[in-house]
Amino acid sequence: MSRGKRFTFRVLENREKKIEEREKDMVVISNPFAAADEIKIIHSLFEEGLSLLHIRKPDFSELEMAQFIHQIEFEFRDRIALHGHHLLAEDFGINRIHFSEKERNRIHDFPARFSKPCRYKCKSISTSTHSIKDFNSLENDFNYAFLSPVFQSISKENYKPKTDLFEALKSRTNYKTKVIALGGIDSENIQKTMENGFDDTALLGSIWNNENPVKQFKLCQQIALSYLQSQV
Repeated sequence: MSRGKRFTFRVLENREKKIEEREKDMVVISNPFAAADEIKIIHSLFEEGLSLLHIRKPDFSELEMAQFIHQIEFEFRDRIALHGHHLLAEDFGINRIHFSEKERNRIHDFPARFSKPCRYKCKSISTSTHSIKDFNSLENDFNYAFLSPVFQSISKENYKPKTDLFEALKSRTNYKTKVIALGGIDSENIQKTMENGFDDTALLGSIWNNENPVKQFKLCQQIALSYLQSQV
């Protein structure tokens, strides 16, 4: 292979790797309430390429959470981030932990909550924020953070932005933590969201309020991928 062809191959290889890495950051958050066929849908989402599912079930007891996670195939456990009942993470081979804003503000030494194996094996730690000021003030412990709501929520009635987060993002000073857009994200606005400075997006209502959650996920995934390809 000539030098020119080798160089072209490396450029294309690096381009595909960059796109693949960015594609892996799209998040789906579980339905906070019980949903018909939810486990089946979750498995289908994983099979279609979902690489990060946040399990958020605020009303679940520890037993209910354990029973829910137990239904998810072991091969997908490393793609799960756990909201609440964090100590179950070790039992189920989960290495991603998420802290709500309330937990983050209450527990400043949050790694001390876990045993040493869990602390050292965590692949990522994330949190939630609701203003650019809070996002900018995050410590470096967090790999990424949700910033919401970007748009009128699909899943929460009357939950809408108090400020223009696209405009607010221009004041971003924290570049060590990835900023993930949450709130009202769907196939109609996902490209606009990425064009306005968010590192990636999280889907909730657009998935679970849709008649065909898997089809909606694939559509959002394709739009995001097409946008990323255009930027390389």
